[in-house]
Amino acid sequence: MARFLIVEARFYSHLNDMLIAGARAALEADGHEAEVITVPGALEIPAAIAMAAESGRYDGFVAIGVVIRGETYHFEIVAGESARGIMALNMDGIAIGNGILTVENEDQAIVRADPAQKDKGGEAAKAALALLELSGRFAA
Repeated sequence: MARFLIVEARFYSHLNDMLIAGARAALEADGHEAEVITVPGALEIPAAIAMAAESGRYDGFVAIGVVIRGETYHFEIVAGESARGIMALNMDGIAIGNGILTVENEDQAIVRADPAQKDKGGEAAKAALALLELSGRFAA
């Protein structure tokens, strides 16, 4: 059994609840446990994961959040930089599934977040599981 930390940027509660439900279901179905922490926004997710990884208390991570395009350039910065931060941590060998949705509108987010539809939270958890398994293959 592995221990996972789900790090969520809780801006759209109803969407995050669906993403977390999907992530938890995927992790628990595979026999693992998960804890959830909340950070202010998607840009803070990589930093929180880096801090938690240093603690050694978790085997893997799932990043959860929703970034909806607005009228300003802020969307591009948040979407790109949060993904870049997570990728940098992945490259350092930390098993992270990226479940941060970057969408045009709330309708797209609902379809992607809902475990009964696209289940991107569950997919992110499965990605973290796959990376953790892969890291175990190379550890010896």
